[in-house]
Amino acid sequence: MIRLFFFTLFASLLSASYLTNKSCSECHEGIYEEYQSSYHSKSYFSDELHRKVAQKAAKEDNYDCSTCHMPSAPNQKELSTGEAKPNQYDQRDKDAISCFYCHQIAYVKKAHLKNKIILARQVFGYKPTIYGSLSNPQESDKHSMTHSPIYDKYVCSGCHSHKRNSHDVLIFDAMHGKQDSKGCIKCHMPLTNGKVENMDKKSRLKHHDHSFVGIHDQTMRGKGLSLKIRVKNSTLHVEIKNKMPHPLVIQTARVKYLKIEIRSNGKIIWKNFKKSPLENKKGVFEINFLGKDGKPVIIPASAYKRGYVNNIDAKESKTIEYKIPDLHKGDIITASMYVLLAKPSCQKLLKLEDPMLKTPLLMKSTKYIVKGLK
Repeated sequence: MIRLFFFTLFASLLSASYLTNKSCSECHEGIYEEYQSSYHSKSYFSDELHRKVAQKAAKEDNYDCSTCHMPSAPNQKELSTGEAKPNQYDQRDKDAISCFYCHQIAYVKKAHLKNKIILARQVFGYKPTIYGSLSNPQESDKHSMTHSPIYDKYVCSGCHSHKRNSHDVLIFDAMHGKQDSKGCIKCHMPLTNGKVENMDKKSRLKHHDHSFVGIHDQTMRGKGLSLKIRVKNSTLHVEIKNKMPHPLVIQTARVKYLKIEIRSNGKIIWKNFKKSPLENKKGVFEINFLGKDGKPVIIPASAYKRGYVNNIDAKESKTIEYKIPDLHKGDIITASMYVLLAKPSCQKLLKLEDPMLKTPLLMKSTKYIVKGLK
């Protein structure tokens, strides 16, 4: 009994008060505004796709995505088994991937199913210590601040590395084993002008952008790949180069696809699909899953194995060939890559309403004008 008492007391002494995102904004107003525009700030309560996937997964199997999408929630075990649902009255649930959670990471442990994030333990009654990449950081009345090498190399790998479901099926794969967070930060959190905090006591005029630019940013979408067109002997060759340090498709709800048109005298004379891009299977990049019965499943949590996959690995290229009509000088070939944030099967199953999830977003486009054929 005495041991149990002291263990309970010790555990309570190692729990810090939670600092909400809003409380961080009082000193870090600029960074907070950037964060608010990011998808790290989107929670179960503000993102339709996240919420409906969570609800569907909890009914069909279990939902353990909360460890990355709602990491500050105090009842992770109950959420992961479907015994509990997110609480709209608990700010720890509403803060999504919160400022306080990310800056409490002390260690990232590599594991088979998914990497495990170890948070720093704080003594109750003392202000918490916040970790980051700044050298010689300044103090605050709300928290202490210290430099941690975790934020230079490993912080992203806690959630953005890999994820296997309860059936040991790889459902998310963004970072290979030798990759660290430096590349992630370079692309998705570039240095930008602006103070680290309102007072700017140490005159720091740049900080890492906390809008976490990615697929939702038009400029960023175009940086991730290149398209090249070549025509030879009535065959169209479209080379797609994935310039990113991760596969072309990593989020399984999404689909990326080629749209190709050939115009002659202003009229379309050939397309790689008529109505739906799904008609042109080799030009559609996606990851699909199968259930125990071998039938397609949309929610990866319930998958027993991978189904059809068409993807392009990091820093690799793929060339797709099409037989096309005879071309003439002046004909124009346009090849474009688009992304749907929710593929048609996902839209249908979850009855999605947000138009952004159903609207094709242009990633890259290139034109080829026929000058003469060899």
